[in-house]
Amino acid sequence: MRVAENLNAALHGLLNDDHTAYVLGEDILDPYGGAFKITKGLSTRFPERVIGTPISEGALTGVAAGLALAGNTAVAEIMFGDFVALAFDQLCNFAGKSVSMYGRRLPLRMVVRCPTGGGRGYGPTHSQSLQKHFVGMPGLSLYEMSPFHDNRAVFAAMLERGEPCVFFEDKVLYTRQMERVDPLFLMRRDGDLAVVDIRDAGDRPDCVVIAPGGMVHRVLGAMRSLMMEEEISARLLVPSRLYPLDVDTLLPHLGDVVLVAEESTAGGTWGSEVAHLLHARLWDRLRGPVRLVHSRDSVIPTAAHLENEVLAGESTIHHAVREALRG
Repeated sequence: MRVAENLNAALHGLLNDDHTAYVLGEDILDPYGGAFKITKGLSTRFPERVIGTPISEGALTGVAAGLALAGNTAVAEIMFGDFVALAFDQLCNFAGKSVSMYGRRLPLRMVVRCPTGGGRGYGPTHSQSLQKHFVGMPGLSLYEMSPFHDNRAVFAAMLERGEPCVFFEDKVLYTRQMERVDPLFLMRRDGDLAVVDIRDAGDRPDCVVIAPGGMVHRVLGAMRSLMMEEEISARLLVPSRLYPLDVDTLLPHLGDVVLVAEESTAGGTWGSEVAHLLHARLWDRLRGPVRLVHSRDSVIPTAAHLENEVLAGESTIHHAVREALRG
């Protein structure tokens, strides 16, 4: 099953099981079914609870927050994650604060879906990874889609938190297969965490890379080349929830060389937060600082060859691992 099909099935399951659930967004109704066809079939099956909205991210996110505030479950789709900036006020000044500013905790079952990231040739205003702008907002949790996490379970976890969640879906994953890895690798899960090792490489890899779901295939490509060309073994850790991060689940899987790879540009990022938390817990065990891998400080070009030069990719991760091991 492809990741997009798994996500579509998760939304069908949510609307079927929860009769208070609504899905809102621009062009999500059949026959279009959303820009990436993630909502295909929903409006036909649940016509009264799948709502096509005007082109206003602030408005549709505000309506979703209002539905959640009234005790419903709301899933809002932002057509391209770049446009979630237009809903920043609703998320951070209304939805996030509404959980706790009324004198008692008030659960909000709300998810804002954001197709994000480059690699598809959509250009500067449709290709960004804006996760870092929402890290640390009180009452707001951040998740990222992964080929190693079933989306039905992820939605259940987000809604169980009872607070607004932003769900980042890297667009390059939509056509990928769920839970499929090269025979060189072995994937397992430890709760929320997906762990990918070089098969038969032992329990102590030379390096550990922490990355969100959208970076999975680039990290695995770097892991393959490092092993085949230089006999360097690496481990990949993929959390489903980015913030607040459960550092305790990471600790048993870490060694003395750690990298964090993300597609965002540098500066106040999720990766910086992870590095900070790990330094506080592991400073006496690490061989050096936690290394950070980012995309270049640039807008994202449309042309594929220029886009590849800007975005953090397989070769960037490969080089960063080698440099970290050199100390």
